[in-house]
Amino acid sequence: MAQTRNDDTAILERTPAVPPLRDDDGAIAPEFLRAVEQALRNDEVDTLKLLVGELHEADLADVIELLDHDDRLRLIRLLGRQFDVEALSELDEPVRDELIDALPAHIIARAVRKLETDDAAWLLEELPEQEKREILARVPTADRIAVERALHYDEDSAGRHMQSVFVAVPEYWNVGKVIDYLRTEDDLPDEFFEIYVVDPRFHVRGTVRTARLLRTPREKPITDIMEQPPAVFNVHDDIENVARQFEHYNLVSAPVVDDSGRLVGSLYIDDIVDVLEEEAAEDMLGMHGVREEEIHDSVLDITRARFVWLFINLGTAVLASWVISWFDATIQQMVALAILMPIVASMGGNAGTQTMAVTVRALATNEMGRANFWRVVWRETAVGLLNGLLFAIIMGLFTWWWFGSDQLALIIAVAMVVNLLCAALAGILIPIALEKAGADPALASTIFVTTVTDVVGFFAFLGLAAWWLGTG
Repeated sequence: MAQTRNDDTAILERTPAVPPLRDDDGAIAPEFLRAVEQALRNDEVDTLKLLVGELHEADLADVIELLDHDDRLRLIRLLGRQFDVEALSELDEPVRDELIDALPAHIIARAVRKLETDDAAWLLEELPEQEKREILARVPTADRIAVERALHYDEDSAGRHMQSVFVAVPEYWNVGKVIDYLRTEDDLPDEFFEIYVVDPRFHVRGTVRTARLLRTPREKPITDIMEQPPAVFNVHDDIENVARQFEHYNLVSAPVVDDSGRLVGSLYIDDIVDVLEEEAAEDMLGMHGVREEEIHDSVLDITRARFVWLFINLGTAVLASWVISWFDATIQQMVALAILMPIVASMGGNAGTQTMAVTVRALATNEMGRANFWRVVWRETAVGLLNGLLFAIIMGLFTWWWFGSDQLALIIAVAMVVNLLCAALAGILIPIALEKAGADPALASTIFVTTVTDVVGFFAFLGLAAWWLGTG
């Protein structure tokens, strides 16, 4: 017995201490990353398996993204069969594409076999057709057909994001028959929340929550406890619209049908959450002229993406400067105009951005339509006018105190009202016009709204000054 304790002690002493995976802020801890990099440099397979072998696929993906290219491949090679291929679906696109190009086909095929249909399709979507066929040839027939069907749909459609494995039962079964089926059938999803009740043509008749099924007597017909689903989606439905309905109806899952109405898949909330997060991030970045960037993108790719919008912004800035040049004589006569005019433009820009943000969100969530369009326009116009009057009083008093000129105070007060009113109208009308034109209002609105507020602000302030002072 003493010898056994000594052996156990020796094993514990040889086992390296595992540093914490994440720091206090939730990011991968530098100490953990250094331990992984050291294990990779020294080809310490046992240490590497101890560090990352049992990590959740999302955590493993975070670690992989922090490694350089060679270390990523070395980690996968050293882990071998213990490498969790599901981590590939959690990677940012640039890292995913880099690894997919470098990994052998059998590893990618193992990932496709293990992943859910939508994740497998996402993994393969950027590959050349020849490589797709080579990988899918290593996948069982049923899985291959499901993935090929998902790849057939547009990447922003419900068909691309749905799971092809679901639970459906005939409408003539009773509760006991359904429960026996769930207990004995092997080819069922690992997790499911609802059971779909279908007719002989495989059209959805209703849904049954598993909790209600288990609380119902066995002899009860399944149709007696089924409910009508709040939403049934078509494979071609836009996934952002689907996500908004998931949010609206508080859905956990929902059936997906083809053009003939036949049940072909199911959408689940975990995939929809990803869509909502991507949409929110896209809108936030788009308002600042940034889109479809990952933290792992190259310098050239990021520069190319941002240059276009910066160039357009430069053009709008030149336009605003050109408006200022019309009033050079007025500015030379009263230097205070040069000091005050950025305030008018800045206040208009901020007010317009506030209205624009609210409008873009309302458009994205379908909260604004023809039924309430004019009510929203009137509300924002009233807000712009009221804020304009309040800040006109504030800036008028401040200008009179600073420069001792009641004329200048009145000019900036009127300009403030005009610009904040125009900012409110631009902030709501420009995003709506862009959406009607088929453009993304989140991406393009900021530049146009800023241009309007700058041009109107400078023109109103300097134009009033020129007219009032008689120098125009």
